[in-house]
Amino acid sequence: MNLAQMRSLLAIMDADCNISLAASRLNATQPALSRQLKQLEEELGFQIFLRRGKSLGQPTPSGAAVLGHARKLLGEMANIETLAANHRRETRGLMRIAATQTLGRFVLPPALRRLKRRFADLQFRLHPGGEGECIAMLERDEIDLALVSTEGERPAAFAAIPLFSWQRVLVVPAAHSWAMRERPVTLAELADVPLVAAETITRHDYKLGRSFHAAGLHPTIACTARDADTMKTFVRMDLGVGVMAEMALTEQDADLIALPTGHLFPGCITWALLRGDRIQRDFIFELLRELAPTLSIEAIDKALQGDAPSLPGLTPMG
Repeated sequence: MNLAQMRSLLAIMDADCNISLAASRLNATQPALSRQLKQLEEELGFQIFLRRGKSLGQPTPSGAAVLGHARKLLGEMANIETLAANHRRETRGLMRIAATQTLGRFVLPPALRRLKRRFADLQFRLHPGGEGECIAMLERDEIDLALVSTEGERPAAFAAIPLFSWQRVLVVPAAHSWAMRERPVTLAELADVPLVAAETITRHDYKLGRSFHAAGLHPTIACTARDADTMKTFVRMDLGVGVMAEMALTEQDADLIALPTGHLFPGCITWALLRGDRIQRDFIFELLRELAPTLSIEAIDKALQGDAPSLPGLTPMG
C-alpha cells in the first residue's frame, strides 16, 4: 500500500468512478490505474468499488471507509508539506485558483501581477467555472482557492471570506438613446427593452430576475452568455441592453456607456472560499490581501476556524 495508490483511488472516486477520466486528470493511463486498483483490492482482501460489467459502480461499505481515510491521509500529507514550506519561507510553489469568468478575467490578473513581484517563482493555474463548478473543484481538493460572487448571501460551503462588494451596471453603446440620460432607468423601462445578461439570470433563485417578478414585470432576455466579453460584443451589435458586473468595463470599452443599477438590484459580494482542513501557503494569504487590502490575517484565521468575518463596512470594488 502506498500514496500513489491512495491518489489513484481518490481520483477514481472524484471522477464518478470513471477510470478514463481519472487517468486523464492524473496524466496516467487507464490500464495503469486499473492495475493499481486491482493490486490494492487484492492487498486489502475486498472490493473497494462494486462492479457493473467492466465498469465501476459505487463504493462498497468497506470501500467507502477506505476512501474516507485515504482522503484524510493525503490531506494531512499536504498539510505537512505546506507547513514545512511556510517555515522555510519558500517563495516558489503552485497556486491553483478556480474563479468565475468575470473575476478571472477582470479582477485576478492585476492582483496576480502585483503578487508575482514578491513571489517571482510562483506559478498559477486558473480554472474558470460557475459558482457550483468552483465549489466542486474545492470539494475534490483540485484547487487551493475558489473565488465566487453572490447577491449578498454567504456561501454555505467551506470557510467563506468576504473580499469586496460590487454593483451591476447597464451597458449601452455610446449612440444609444439612454447613453446621455440623467434620469435613472426604471425597472419598467428596463422590462420593455431586450436584455443581454449572464446565463444565471434564468435561474429561479437569481435575485435580479426576482426583482422584475416582484414588480409584476417580465423582462425580455434577448441574449445570454457566460462571459462578459461576449455580452459586450452583443451590446455593440445593438442586440440589447447589457446587464453585467461593473468591473467588466475597462479602458478599452470607451465606446460603451455604463448606467447605475443600485436603485434596481441588490449589490453583490465576492468571496474567497478555502478549505478549513488545509494549511494554506503564505502566498494564498498575500493574494487575498491584494484583492482586499483592508483584510487582516486575523480575519482569515478566524474564517478558517469557522468564525465568519463580519460584513458591515465591506469595501466596494475599486
